[in-house]
Amino acid sequence: MSKRTTENEILSLFKDGMTVMVGGFMGVGTSEKLVSILMESGAKDLTLIANDTAFIDKGVGPLIANKRVKKVIASHIGTNPETGRQMIANELEVELVPQGTLAERVRAGGSGLGGILTPTGVGTVVEEGKQKIQVDGRDYLLETPLKADISILKAKKADEAGNLVYRCAARNFNPLMALSADTVLAEVEEIVEIGEIDPNEVVTTGILVDKILV
Repeated sequence: MSKRTTENEILSLFKDGMTVMVGGFMGVGTSEKLVSILMESGAKDLTLIANDTAFIDKGVGPLIANKRVKKVIASHIGTNPETGRQMIANELEVELVPQGTLAERVRAGGSGLGGILTPTGVGTVVEEGKQKIQVDGRDYLLETPLKADISILKAKKADEAGNLVYRCAARNFNPLMALSADTVLAEVEEIVEIGEIDPNEVVTTGILVDKILV
């Protein structure tokens, strides 16, 4: 069964208060089309999980600029001044997470783990409010898993079964974001028949992908 979808079908999926994961790194590898559909849906009070908030007019930036997001969980926000402005004005909750920790928390969410132990952040503001566990005489922070209602991905190519191939560094956080959401949406540049993609090129397997927008 083909996993192709339409813009109207995707529009109906977005609701107020959802948690949405978005792949990309400073907008590279982010599906501008799916973000624009999310904008068009009018959904608000979103929790956004992403590596960063890109720029005001790029990547997930428009979601921030148009105040559709109530909380951001990301590794940095410095490239989007509107994120910082809203945070300082208490208009937006921002949880900053070390980049490696963010990746592992997403992976833990998709792997059914109860969390991860990491030494990153011990002795800094990162440890505030977190459980500290000692292993072999070393302190670790217990970081909880991250999951979402919907993940938004961008890939170079897919087949009808949803197997995804990424373009070079645009791969970045996309494969991780495919693991940890109830519904996974992927925008692709090209779709081919099953069997036309070399299995060795597949990074995200079709079993993880629910809908494809070409």
